[in-house]
Amino acid sequence: MKTKIVLIALISLLLSLSACEKKGNTTPLSETTAINSIRYASGLSIQKNQGFSVVTVRNAWPDAKQNFTYILKEKNGIVPDSLQKYPTIAVPLQSIVVTSTTNIPFLEMLGVEQKLLGFPHTDYISSPKTRQLIDAGKVKNIGQNEKLDTEQLIDLSPNLIVAFGIDNSNSKIDNLQKSGLKVLIQADWMEQTPLGKAEWIKLYGALFGKEKEAEVLFNDIVKSYNETLSLVAQKKANPTVLYGSMYQEQWFVAKGDSWVAQFLKDAKSNYLWSTTKGTGSLSLPFEKILEKAQKADYWVATGSFKNLAELQNSNPHYQQFDAVKNKNVYTFENKHGATGGTVYYELAASRPDLVLKDYIKIFHPELLPNYTFTFAEKLQ
Repeated sequence: MKTKIVLIALISLLLSLSACEKKGNTTPLSETTAINSIRYASGLSIQKNQGFSVVTVRNAWPDAKQNFTYILKEKNGIVPDSLQKYPTIAVPLQSIVVTSTTNIPFLEMLGVEQKLLGFPHTDYISSPKTRQLIDAGKVKNIGQNEKLDTEQLIDLSPNLIVAFGIDNSNSKIDNLQKSGLKVLIQADWMEQTPLGKAEWIKLYGALFGKEKEAEVLFNDIVKSYNETLSLVAQKKANPTVLYGSMYQEQWFVAKGDSWVAQFLKDAKSNYLWSTTKGTGSLSLPFEKILEKAQKADYWVATGSFKNLAELQNSNPHYQQFDAVKNKNVYTFENKHGATGGTVYYELAASRPDLVLKDYIKIFHPELLPNYTFTFAEKLQ
């Protein structure tokens, strides 16, 4: 079960968007003239009106056939008749259930983690702050994403459940809604740009009446990311990089327009699959990987390996790479919470500035001599 969840988390970092990124303001719904406050996220728009906001979620999963629109109604707010066809959510929320660890940092950054009532498979939450709430019995384990405990959720009666789907068949979400529970489908995991993922904090700002706080927090992340980018502005992308590892006889590499590839590009490295079109992952046999990446300067390995010996024992062919011989292998998945949750899977999406710093520390260590890795670890 754990292997399956980890694989889903990995795929969610690489999976493709079918549409190009849309920056800036998008055309508002015909029913409202409010301006979309989202600048980087391609799958989210938030239009704030007097007394209510209109939230639209696009590209909720690969080949999604519909968009999802929600009305966030403030106290005493008046929603026009033309918008009554959309689900209405009373805000600010007093309680919430979320279903992805990437949502936990947003709640904590906004100071509303105490509003969290439940989470599927709570062992995968790594943050000490939310783990304290779990240990105190304030956050309940509501089953697994594949099979949420509907009866328990009815008992908890949260104001809102934030869920996600992976395809056009979402019976679990349908069942929750049929039980009278409010459900909002989000798509932060489908974003393929670092700042696009992080901007989903604004959704939680809107849900909890903390729009200004979310804007300030996000602007700080944008500023930090851009300042970090400036460190490598004069650098050439010379270090060659291999990414990924073997899984069931195939090697999955990030395509050139993916979330991971964007970090590698921004950190001024020469990612060997950067010209591969698309935003998903590409599966290749080992021979193809070795042919192209045997001489790579660095290898960023997926998977939690304690050291080089464990890495090589998992596949003896790994010893053929120069990066292994020269001890230039890194992983972002070695840091875990008290019950086994992977810190990178939880925090990276909301703090892309720290991910970028880690990559720059790997490829251009002289630029960040006093910086300590947040996620990355060099295998010894």
